[in-house]
Amino acid sequence: MISGLETMRGDTIAAVPQRYSMKPLSAEEGDNDLVSEAARKLFKIRYAGTDGHLRSASFLVQRRYSWRGYNIAFPSAMQANRITLSAYDRDDVVATISIGLDSRSGLFVDALFSEELKSMRGPNRRVCEFTRLAIDEALRSKPIIAALFHTAYIHAHRIRGCTDLVVEVNPRHVKFYERMLGFHPFGSVREDPRVQAPATLLHLDLRHAEAQIAKYGGNLEHAARIRSLYPFFFSPREESGIELRLRAFD
Repeated sequence: MISGLETMRGDTIAAVPQRYSMKPLSAEEGDNDLVSEAARKLFKIRYAGTDGHLRSASFLVQRRYSWRGYNIAFPSAMQANRITLSAYDRDDVVATISIGLDSRSGLFVDALFSEELKSMRGPNRRVCEFTRLAIDEALRSKPIIAALFHTAYIHAHRIRGCTDLVVEVNPRHVKFYERMLGFHPFGSVREDPRVQAPATLLHLDLRHAEAQIAKYGGNLEHAARIRSLYPFFFSPREESGIELRLRAFD
């Protein structure tokens, strides 16, 4: 999936060929196969290492969340124990995700699910969360989501040693996370006053993700056979290169 890490410069961590990113996530999201000159270009996965880059990512998040009627403001300044990754089409942010590491101040999901998180925290375990996932409405593709999740996983699990991943999602998205990534619901549905919408906590044992990546990562031939994002993840060789790039920013 990556195009030559040795050719990358600056804040680029990985690259995804656009020709792999033209299929919609599901039938209900459209059947258009977008074929154009852009198909030969690359999406770049970059670390949002400046307040300006973070504001660009936050703008996409705000636009996509407000489109769904969610009333929430997002920070545009760097935060401790949290990093943001963005996918770029040239100079435009087309997708983004943030990784939060557990600390004394807790996680974003503690506001609603603190009791559930207590049962995860313990010796030899470290919890992290993925938040603020947003994809441009014109580009909702499995390869881009897979690239963001895999890069975030590398930072959380391989570099920071996290063992457990949690995400807070609207209940209508639960089936996607279960089917495509192996998450499981953890706790009951709550009303989140921050977005004025119901929320479900999902949990993923990162050892499961590690096993799925080892089995399917970089093997697109499995994509037609199994309903999962893991065949769209990077290969082991590509994963090693991305880890080296991420460690330079750590």
